[in-house]
Amino acid sequence: MSAKDKLPNIPDPWTVAPAQMAQSAAREAWRVFGIMSEFVEATERLANIQPAVSIFGSARVAPDSAYYQLTERIARLLSDAGFTVISGGGPGVMEAANKGAYEGKGISVGLNIQLPMEQQANRYQDISQTFRHFFARKYMFVKIATAYVVLPGGFGTLDELLEALTLIQTGKSPKIPLILVGSEFWAGMLGWFRERLVAEKMIHPDDMDLISVIDDPECVVAAIFNYYQSRGFNRLPLEHELLLNL
Repeated sequence: MSAKDKLPNIPDPWTVAPAQMAQSAAREAWRVFGIMSEFVEATERLANIQPAVSIFGSARVAPDSAYYQLTERIARLLSDAGFTVISGGGPGVMEAANKGAYEGKGISVGLNIQLPMEQQANRYQDISQTFRHFFARKYMFVKIATAYVVLPGGFGTLDELLEALTLIQTGKSPKIPLILVGSEFWAGMLGWFRERLVAEKMIHPDDMDLISVIDDPECVVAAIFNYYQSRGFNRLPLEHELLLNL
């Protein structure tokens, strides 16, 4: 018996009924239109949201958690300083970010995502935008942010953090402050970055400079202001071009 004879009996894709293929193609086309509509609607609603800070973190922390209270304090300071605060719109750190901003002087924005569990929009949002597709939502976080503040979180938070790092590292998005809050929580990951990624030349040593670690809320706000002190918050023409081609 040849190796080919041992392969499982997989249907030939070319034998699929033409009607079934046409139906599948039509569904894909409408799905593309749905994705486009998400981008268009979100871009129109959030076009004038500047300057803005995107805050990421776990959906699973309770209101009595130190992380929740720390996030709420940071968001309130940012809001009172004139920033729009953007979160994922759900519970936990996201709710704390929206709550702090909502009770401050600035605008509180929630970019919600439809999930089978865990994601339920919190009530502290001046602007609430719901997405079906993660990549459309992540694009909006990047497009309108002048800084990222990342609190402790799980896979979703790591995904957002590494996405932002990759875009900045590769020059696909403008370089902006990327601040980790919770030095003890992030120490192991940053140590592994240095001991493995830098040491084995997977990243350049200078790439570590893309990340700041700050635990004090007042210092988080000060670091963002210090970064933009010499150039202002308005995006440069090249930065606009980068985001158009993201």
